[in-house]
Amino acid sequence: MQGSKRGYVKDGEVHGVRAGLKEANKKMQKDKRFIMTKENRELVRRAILEEAGRLGQEIQAMAISTTHVHMVVDVIDELIETAVARYKRAATKALRSKGITRKVWTKGYDKRFCFDKKALRERVKYVERHK
Repeated sequence: MQGSKRGYVKDGEVHGVRAGLKEANKKMQKDKRFIMTKENRELVRRAILEEAGRLGQEIQAMAISTTHVHMVVDVIDELIETAVARYKRAATKALRSKGITRKVWTKGYDKRFCFDKKALRERVKYVERHK
């Protein structure tokens, strides 16, 4: 969440703690956060892997937490916006099959591009620390 003690990312930039911003965002939330169980995280993981197969996109690293997903993926001939939407839809469909009907994902996502092997290694390490 924007303003949290771990920092947050907005428009590709990392920002530090801003308690006032965090509280303002909490007040604006329409729904209570969706917290994924271990079973739900595995369901989401499988749905994402299946969708990656349909897209022909290799996943270099993936971590699914109780509230969000981190992924490092290879470039494909599809807009990142379209791919993200497909991953969210696939995961939502899988969760719906288990009776989860509430809102799961927030609008939007963060993206970072890797232009060299060092940047790629750093992103993979970051995601692996969140497993």
